[in-house]
Amino acid sequence: MDEERNRYISPFSARYASDEMQYIFSDNFKFSTWRKLWVSLAKAERQMGLDITQQQINSLGEHIYDIDYETVKERESQVRHDVMAHIYAYAKTCPDAAGIIHLGATSCFVGDNTDIIILREATLIIIKKLLQVIKNLTEFAEKHKKLPCLAYTHLQPAQLTTVGKRATLWIYELCSDIEQAEYLLSNLKLLGSKGTTGTQASFMELFEGDEEKVQRLEELIANDMGFSGCVEVSGQTYSRKTDAFFLNMLSGIAQSAYKFAGDLRILQAFEEMEEPFEKNQIGSSAMPYKRNPMRCERMCALARHTIINSLNPAFTSATQWFERTLDDSANKRISVPEAFLAIDSILEIYMNVSKGLVVYEEVIKKRVKEKLPFMATENILMRAVKKGANRQEIHEKIRVYSHEAALGSKLQGKNNDLLDKIAEDKDFMLSKDEISETLDPYLYTGRSASQVTSFINRTVTPLLNRLYEEITVSDLKI
Repeated sequence: MDEERNRYISPFSARYASDEMQYIFSDNFKFSTWRKLWVSLAKAERQMGLDITQQQINSLGEHIYDIDYETVKERESQVRHDVMAHIYAYAKTCPDAAGIIHLGATSCFVGDNTDIIILREATLIIIKKLLQVIKNLTEFAEKHKKLPCLAYTHLQPAQLTTVGKRATLWIYELCSDIEQAEYLLSNLKLLGSKGTTGTQASFMELFEGDEEKVQRLEELIANDMGFSGCVEVSGQTYSRKTDAFFLNMLSGIAQSAYKFAGDLRILQAFEEMEEPFEKNQIGSSAMPYKRNPMRCERMCALARHTIINSLNPAFTSATQWFERTLDDSANKRISVPEAFLAIDSILEIYMNVSKGLVVYEEVIKKRVKEKLPFMATENILMRAVKKGANRQEIHEKIRVYSHEAALGSKLQGKNNDLLDKIAEDKDFMLSKDEISETLDPYLYTGRSASQVTSFINRTVTPLLNRLYEEITVSDLKI
């Protein structure tokens, strides 16, 4: 029997998340980054005058990726310390540099700085995929910016909007999510080399009390790892509020995706729009005719997980006693990767759905036509008053006729005969032709089409031009 079938495998690994995001949270990325940090530390310490040779640094650099996991596993079973086990394995591959690995540092030098690097790289992947979704939806909005459709408040038909204008609501929220992600990245700093309680005492000892060298050491490491600097103060770890900030940002993306997927599920029930449906896709094992919105349902399911998960780092941050406690480790080891893997999974689906949205224009037109008489009543009222009708009397008659027409449709299945009732009432002083002139749907979409154009030109296109090529091509540091 296949032993893997006897073990739990995360759905994110087996079904949902992309290979590139899984790599960011893989052992190979994590532990090779540890080694990169040890190399960076050694380079900075040598530059600051410690007795470290270039040959030792070269040796460390040559063995960043050839990690002997069996040696690590065996050593960790003996010493019960993952960092020390990895130092041991690293030293075995480059014995000439064994004495300078991790010099002056504590475990959080590699653990926390790597976690910060992972936050950066994972967020860049998220931004890249957000941009693709925005690009897809922007093309959709432009194509359908003039197509009138029913708008809803309280999930009840209200005035009209357009299919494209509705899509801008989805795009707007995603643009806001990117702004939040960019803000977090622009302010993200390494922990640096702070020591066991954040005082840098061990480095003060190494550099014989020279504070300038200790500070310069951090600057060199930050620059080497692609950061603007290190945090000014810390305990042993970087503030766990950082994790809370990033997972709150991911929760925001989940909220945006949930709204889109929820809207589309309802529109699919109305038969106005659909997510893509493959030629051989099966909607139901019992009902062959069904076309279930399974992609959007999965988006909603994963979004709920992400939103709830965002509470984890908030509680972790709140319970970090003094300079550190270890009840953060097990929790963040699960909550942070799962949040990014979940959002990655959602955006993989979102990219697929947004690229293949199906619009049923005739159904949309039919539903608009059914409700348009109610929406035209305000214009009819104004025209009747201009003809000399009493405003209050006409308003009451419209109210009565509207309810009668609605009940006729609901109770007896009649067509909406509101306009016939109005045309037959001489008090309105309007002919049937005059009333029909009020039934052009475009009279009720306001600035929908021009809002789409303006939003795309002023907000979306500059965002895509600024970030799309940059993020997708050159800024991923994996």
